[in-house]
Amino acid sequence: MRRLISAAWVIARRDYGATVFSRIFLLFLLGPLFPILFALMFSAVGSNSDGPPSRPVVAVATDPTSTGALLAARAKLANRLGDDALPDLVAASGGDARRLLQGRTPYAAALTGSLASPHITLSGGAPASTVDDLSLVLDTARATAALGRSAPPPVALPERRVASSPAENAHDRVALARAGQTALFFLIVLLAGMSLSTFIEEKSNKVIEVLAAAVPVDAIFLGKLAGMLAISLTGVAVWGMMGVGVVLTLFPTLFAHAVVPAVGWPAFVALALIYFVASYLLLSAVFLGLGSQAGSPREIQVLAMPATMIQLLLFAFASAGVAHPEGWVAKAAAIFPWSSPLAMLARAAERPALWPHLLALGWQIMWLVLALRAAAGLFRRAVLKSGGGRRWWSRAARA
Repeated sequence: MRRLISAAWVIARRDYGATVFSRIFLLFLLGPLFPILFALMFSAVGSNSDGPPSRPVVAVATDPTSTGALLAARAKLANRLGDDALPDLVAASGGDARRLLQGRTPYAAALTGSLASPHITLSGGAPASTVDDLSLVLDTARATAALGRSAPPPVALPERRVASSPAENAHDRVALARAGQTALFFLIVLLAGMSLSTFIEEKSNKVIEVLAAAVPVDAIFLGKLAGMLAISLTGVAVWGMMGVGVVLTLFPTLFAHAVVPAVGWPAFVALALIYFVASYLLLSAVFLGLGSQAGSPREIQVLAMPATMIQLLLFAFASAGVAHPEGWVAKAAAIFPWSSPLAMLARAAERPALWPHLLALGWQIMWLVLALRAAAGLFRRAVLKSGGGRRWWSRAARA
């Protein structure tokens, strides 16, 4: 057993070092950034293609008292509604609205007369909401002027925050459950398939046969599985840090307003990591066992297509029960070992109980042991059939 573990550790360390400390792996880690950068670039180009929307400018040509009241009312409303919600008011000289609109300055409207008797003249390109916006400013200015110094002191309104309703929380947690399922599914699809390509490459280069002549065949299987898991966890850690950094940079308040999973964020993240490891080992063991039966890269490609389609069906199966976590679909998806991690991660977002996850993890470990033993048997027979491990196998049998 010590020799088996020692040999598996050497193979895992070799695979991890040869993969992670290479330029190709750096490009692999940076791969998800390219679609994000392209999306941001195209979004920026699309938003700026027509130029930023400009606020209409209104010339105010009233008496000095009315002009001051209108500008003060506009500033007061802008503090509450935002500066972009109202047109810009510019004090202008002269009371001829036609001359103001036909001048060099592109005014959208001209406000003449007085505060008591205003006149609004629109240009041909004025937005339809200009009259309503100016009416709001006029009403505010009139109310302020009518109150004058006899205005009562402002009333301090107590701040009240209404807690989110259970229906809102349930809806947000369903969305979080689907997002967690989708992220876990794409990570598994992206990373678990690497074990197939790596194995077939070394098998075609006779590396597997050389290793089998020196160490136990089961050590090769366990070492490659552990090495690929470590490589995948490295990728997940890098992508997770990059994702959190991008979100905090572009959307700094997103996490402050995000819904909290039913089990809490620390437990949810921990369960997501555990379920990823369980699902990855389960699928990679199957892939290694099936990949050992293939004799060429073409056969690996033939196996990859049905494997991907089966994973899509499992994802659809687990996703079908998200809206009803206590329904039979969700429970069936949680029992089936290959869809259980996806279904249970969704449950962690919707239900606070932790004991079902302990049962699910025990169930996963049992199936993982069975899958590892079956896949290792297929792997051993394929390697010995190719002749790579006959020397070690015969020496071990004599011992």
